[in-house]
Amino acid sequence: MAGELTVKRAPAISWTEVGSREAALISRCAVGDEAGCTELVNEYQRMVFHLALHLLGDHDEALDLSQEVFLNVFRTIGRFRGQSALRTWIYRIVINQARNRQRWWKRRHRAEQVSLEERLERNGDMLPASELVAPDRMFGQRELARRIWAALDQLPFEQRSVMVLREIDGLSYEEIAFSLGVAVGTVKSRLTRAREVLRARLREADRT
Repeated sequence: MAGELTVKRAPAISWTEVGSREAALISRCAVGDEAGCTELVNEYQRMVFHLALHLLGDHDEALDLSQEVFLNVFRTIGRFRGQSALRTWIYRIVINQARNRQRWWKRRHRAEQVSLEERLERNGDMLPASELVAPDRMFGQRELARRIWAALDQLPFEQRSVMVLREIDGLSYEEIAFSLGVAVGTVKSRLTRAREVLRARLREADRT
C-alpha cells in the first residue's frame, strides 16, 4: 500500500530502557551462566511454546520449535543490544523460525494433524467473541472458538502471525512490527485484512 511507505518502523529501545533485572539476566546468559539460562527458560518457555503452537497448530512441532528457539537465543544473546524488550526479541526469533519451519512442514505429508477439539482442550478459547460476530449469532463459546481456530488455520502465515500476536498475546503495534520486521502500517493493514477474512468465514460457516 502506498500509504505504508511513509510509516516509520518501530523505534529502537536503548539499553537505558531495559530494566535492570532484565539487563542483568541478559548479561548472565551472554557469558553462559547456567543458572541465568535456566531462569530465562523458566520465565519464557510457556510464552514461546504457546506462540509456536498457535502459529503451527501442532503440539509436537511446537515443542521442537521451542527447543530450537532457546538454542538460538543462547547462541545470539551476546549480540542483543536492547533494540527491544527481551520478550519482543524472543517473539521475533519464534516468528522467524516458525515461518521457516512451516515452509518445510507444508512440503511433507503428515499422518496426523492436531484436531480442533484437541487444540481447544489444550488452549481454550482464543479471541473475544464480541470482536468477531454479533452476540445473536453465537452458538456457544466453545463452538465459536472451534470455528475461529478453523478459520485462523486457513489464513496465510503473515496474517495469522499478526492475529496471534495482537489478539492472543496482546502485543502493541510497535512490538508486533519489531517481531515481524515490518512497518507499523503494515501490521495494521494485515490485521485489518485478517479480521475481515475471519469475519467472512465465520459468517459463511453460520450459513452452512
